[in-house]
Amino acid sequence: MIREIVKIDEDKCDGCGLCVPACAEGAIQIVDGKARLIADNLCDGLGACLGDCPRDAITIVKREAAEFDEEAVEQHLRQAAQSTAPTAPARHHAQSGGCPSARLMEFTRKEPTAADEAPGKRESQLRQWPIQMHLVPPSAPFFKDAELVLAADCAPFAYADFHQDILKGKALAIGCPKLDDGRAYLEKLTAILRQNNIRGLTVVHMEVPCCSGLLMIARQAIADSGKDVPLTTIKVGIRGDCK
Repeated sequence: MIREIVKIDEDKCDGCGLCVPACAEGAIQIVDGKARLIADNLCDGLGACLGDCPRDAITIVKREAAEFDEEAVEQHLRQAAQSTAPTAPARHHAQSGGCPSARLMEFTRKEPTAADEAPGKRESQLRQWPIQMHLVPPSAPFFKDAELVLAADCAPFAYADFHQDILKGKALAIGCPKLDDGRAYLEKLTAILRQNNIRGLTVVHMEVPCCSGLLMIARQAIADSGKDVPLTTIKVGIRGDCK
């Protein structure tokens, strides 16, 4: 079939590797010092990798190519995750000083009154900072004996009652399996599960196909951690409905 797919100009490519983690499907790898598309059916043609190339070596072209295969992507990512064993726990950021985006904080929340529930008065149910998967340290105190919500970046925007219905009383980590490094997420989540008595894991993902990668990461992390962690999944529609 003729479809859109990425093209890598090997003359421009310097092998920096920035495009590799940008491809959530794992379709790009560094081979012999150059970025290469390893299989046409793993590339969705959306071009998430384009903005990460400092040499402008990646473009989208239309050509004859095998159809994008989500099942093949899932199998490929599963095999990659199994071959990437978690190593030492990731370093965590200092609890004071440095960039505020990575400074550990826990928040105390009071029980809401009727007045607090009025429009514009509702209190956030966020209990900690930071929340991004790349920034949260596995040893953070807010993970101890916690129920954990692993949410796609888009989910809290799409689902209006995310705070009250899903987040209340739980720790939070957010990420995007499409735009970020899924392997790094797997290592981080595995470490969180290993180092803490996580009482339950709720994965909140969007209905778009690429977002199901978050659920795959969660399942693999539970298996790799050796822990029996109850898993709950919530699919959020792009119109804000829960499924």
